[in-house]
Amino acid sequence: MQRRQPLLLGAWAIAAIAVVTTACTGGADNTPAVGRLDVSLSRPRVALLSPVEVTYTFTVAPDAPALGARKVFAHFLDANDELMWADDHDPPTPTAEWKPGQTIEYTRTMFVGRHPYVGAARVVAGLYSPDSGERLKLSNEDRGDRSYVVANFELLPQTENVFVVFKDGWHPAETVTEGVSRVEWQWTKKEATVAFRNPARDVVLYVEADNPSGSANAAQQLEVRLGDQVLGTVPLRRDGPAVQKVPITAAQMGSADMVELRFIADKTFVPALEPGGAAGDSRELGGRVFHASVQ
Repeated sequence: MQRRQPLLLGAWAIAAIAVVTTACTGGADNTPAVGRLDVSLSRPRVALLSPVEVTYTFTVAPDAPALGARKVFAHFLDANDELMWADDHDPPTPTAEWKPGQTIEYTRTMFVGRHPYVGAARVVAGLYSPDSGERLKLSNEDRGDRSYVVANFELLPQTENVFVVFKDGWHPAETVTEGVSRVEWQWTKKEATVAFRNPARDVVLYVEADNPSGSANAAQQLEVRLGDQVLGTVPLRRDGPAVQKVPITAAQMGSADMVELRFIADKTFVPALEPGGAAGDSRELGGRVFHASVQ
């Protein structure tokens, strides 16, 4: 499952939000469009702190020249055009390999952050050069700076989510600010528990996690269990977090008022005991979890 590549931590770093435009300053922009971009969200109404799957579809013009190395910028704006968060990224198929007339489509999963805003929102996107900042012209309706409104959605309060409680087995939360985004994560110990009220229907658990440690003792996966049932596993990559979806049926959750899930790391390590590790960090670390959400 793809997500906003290096929009998180470790090998994961947020892409630049401000993109310099040099190609369309003054006068009409008569440059031929290199193609069209369409974006769709998996849900038209998205709650704060919930996951959403964003599908990008590029249709390259039949007479498009070679595009070279380009990045995608995707900016999520409120009704006042204020930037809330960004998903700037490299497409899984590099733009240098795109061919005239080709359609490129891929889906990325992201989590909406904490924002002091609910209401109408939109996605503004396009392509740009990572070296010069120059944006390419697309055939979508231009906002005047080679950025294009490609999707509209509604942002809902966090209370629309199933509330997930991080219970036992978690280290205190850590945060870092990247651009306009505040990124938060918690390390598990060998075993960690989350709980939520039984929704009495089938759900999907979304887990975004990684383990950036190069230690031979670093966990490579978290097993997800409900009682004695193994529901699935969450891979822990070293090169940045990934999102794993774990389906859970109503029958598996039973009739109890609360559902408790256990995340069990296959291995753990202590940074203070690692060569060159943090001398004062004696924590037992399993996996680094950025989000655990039930939809």
